[in-house]
Amino acid sequence: MRGARVALLALALFATPAVAQQRPAAIPPPPPPPPAPTIPLTDLPGWSEDRQAEAIPALLTACRVIAPMAPGAPLGGTGPTQRTAGQLAPLCEEAAAVPAGDDDAARAFLLRRFRALPMGQDTLTGYYEPELRGSLTRNARFNTPLHARPPELVEIELGNFAPDLRGRRIVGELRDGRLQPLPDRSGILAGALAGRNLEIAWVDDPVDAFFLQIQGSGRVILPDGRLVRVGYAGWNGHPYFAIGRGLVERGVMPRESVTMQSIRAWLATAGAAEATALMARNPSYVFFRRVELKPEEGPVGALGAPLVPMRAVAVDRAHVPLGLPVWVAGRDPVADAPLRRLTIAKDTGGAIRGPARADLFTGWGREAAERAGLMRDAASLWVLVPQ
Repeated sequence: MRGARVALLALALFATPAVAQQRPAAIPPPPPPPPAPTIPLTDLPGWSEDRQAEAIPALLTACRVIAPMAPGAPLGGTGPTQRTAGQLAPLCEEAAAVPAGDDDAARAFLLRRFRALPMGQDTLTGYYEPELRGSLTRNARFNTPLHARPPELVEIELGNFAPDLRGRRIVGELRDGRLQPLPDRSGILAGALAGRNLEIAWVDDPVDAFFLQIQGSGRVILPDGRLVRVGYAGWNGHPYFAIGRGLVERGVMPRESVTMQSIRAWLATAGAAEATALMARNPSYVFFRRVELKPEEGPVGALGAPLVPMRAVAVDRAHVPLGLPVWVAGRDPVADAPLRRLTIAKDTGGAIRGPARADLFTGWGREAAERAGLMRDAASLWVLVPQ
């Protein structure tokens, strides 16, 4: 028996190389996928009608933010749209050489360096920078807070752990070594953050504060006329719920009638308790920070660059990289005319999900608010991918 074991052991030890040599060859990797079906820019609807030179300054402000990034820093996108900071650097250098206001030079640069990748059709909405009346101290008139980001807030980029989750984030706070949810809107309004000196300003209208959170940035006019700019600093991690959808579900108004204007009109006529209850259906809550910007400058988007009116767009970063040009073909609800123009992906939004979903920054002031509030139409998107 002992001799049999020795023989079997010898067979196991010395037969292994021979067995390995008899294994079939490794299966070769599959061929790379075919290149994405891009089209020349001249095939874009309305290409010849736009003043592309107006979008170059918006591109350059994005380039100034991207330039100091590490070359491998991801800007977003997936598959054929995925890009890093280093891949955009040469394009930024060329864009800086385009003479200001020269549409012919701008078109030549774009035609030489980009092709258009269709992303499909989805809803195009608009957002703007609202103006609110406020104070740096609380009193009987100004008693609705704008909160700074709580220091315990932890934001995790899930793409760092799973590539298929690139562009997705989770937010919470660490308690006992575990990530736990932050309070939702109802909890915060009930005082979950009270007594911590997180209030950066107080405004006179809770509805204005609610819509400021949807827009992500704004201008607070103090009683003495001074202007305080506030920008997005984070959110509580809870999912966004559109309160217009809540009104549709209740049969208050048909879906096609839902605009910012119609929602605000309903909130103004509803009782305070009913209005608060509707706004509380959106558990998402946005935190702000004070920003120092010139009055003529737009707010800062998720990329970290100022937004240029009608030339900056918020996108789903999981599909569209920040910093790339995006062609939008939709409708201008104020002019009731086609809206076809070159924009730059510079921002994101909690409700902006999907490859062709977009939110156009319309600016600030009354006209910008009107256009943003009415903008909710089907639109087609193309990402201009570098060649």
